[in-house]
Amino acid sequence: MKDERKDVPTVRFSGFFDAWEQRKLGEITISYSGGTPLADKSEYYGGDISFIRSAEINRDTTELFLTKDGLKSSSAKMVEVGDILYALYGATSGEVGISRINGAINQAILAIKPKNNYYSQFVMQLLRLQKWKIISKYLQGGQGNLSSSIIKNLNIDIPNYEEQIAIGTFFKQLDNTIALHQRKLDALKLMKQGFLQQMFPVNGEKVPKVRFTDFDERWEQRRLGELATSFEYGLNASSKKYDGENKYIRITDIDESSHIFCQDNITSPDTNLIHADDYLLEVGDILFARTGASVGKSYYYNEEDGNVYYAGFLIRVKIKQKYDVKFIFQNTLTNNYKNFIQITSQRSGQPGINAQEYAGFYLSIPKLEEQRKIGLFFKTLEDTITLYQNKLDKLNILKKAYLKNMFI
Repeated sequence: MKDERKDVPTVRFSGFFDAWEQRKLGEITISYSGGTPLADKSEYYGGDISFIRSAEINRDTTELFLTKDGLKSSSAKMVEVGDILYALYGATSGEVGISRINGAINQAILAIKPKNNYYSQFVMQLLRLQKWKIISKYLQGGQGNLSSSIIKNLNIDIPNYEEQIAIGTFFKQLDNTIALHQRKLDALKLMKQGFLQQMFPVNGEKVPKVRFTDFDERWEQRRLGELATSFEYGLNASSKKYDGENKYIRITDIDESSHIFCQDNITSPDTNLIHADDYLLEVGDILFARTGASVGKSYYYNEEDGNVYYAGFLIRVKIKQKYDVKFIFQNTLTNNYKNFIQITSQRSGQPGINAQEYAGFYLSIPKLEEQRKIGLFFKTLEDTITLYQNKLDKLNILKKAYLKNMFI
């Protein structure tokens, strides 16, 4: 049968027409792995030589540092800024990056130095693209170890040096943009956590450390049960393929970090919905996970989420109209709430909290006007976080598409 292998990618920069050549990685690079000094020799550690381990190949700092004696005593090898670092062992197998620092590597890392006329950024991106193929072939999709011989014997398709530079530079700029958005997103999340600790009373205090102007009244403690009209368990039904209208939210559909309804894999309840109106979420509803490792996870219903039915391992709390649901929800993101969950969820089996126990959660609340200001403040901040998250997701999708189409 005729070889159907393509010799050019689907998408190219203008001005490049030559066919790509297939080479083994070991033919175009020099590579070596490192080692680890004896851990019980204190004189080998605490020096000024960065000791890079596999989880640190994309970082600009390391947890451990070696002395010169530690480096000499072991097979640890030095790498320089710009070298390709490939993780061979354990959970990080297949991860690859460009070294940001000069330092020594251990035996779990393969350092790869392209020869003349081969560009590091291009080779690194190509190895990233092949990660899952390598894992599925050599590790059966699970955790395990790769070897330097496996990596050096990889067949790769590569263009001339000028096209390598064009592609590598393009992806380096794209990676920098993604990293910039990630840093902004991380900073916003960190800022939100800071505001949560400053804008709600802690340790039995009657007022928060930070308030909007014109508010000076003491906050009052109330049980969640006093602020709600009801606590209701969810729909006892399995899920099915999304029917295009009716959505089904389960514990796993609530994002652990943002607490929004993740709709990447939407499903519908597999039941007759004519008799399920009682499980349809409405404005003012907050959901709480009642069992398992994610007990305490919360979500407040957003009208933009559409028709949403909630599943059996969730508890719906309907907040009274005289309280601001956005403010009440923010209380579920505080350390006070986390401490409540940790203490209350303890069981002989898996963790759990029932409706009666949730009703006993104490939270501090101000007058309605201040509730609304705080609730709106955090809603605006969350919208900004979501905006950056969406931008980051789109950039990662864009990069994935480019990787697929700009390499063979």
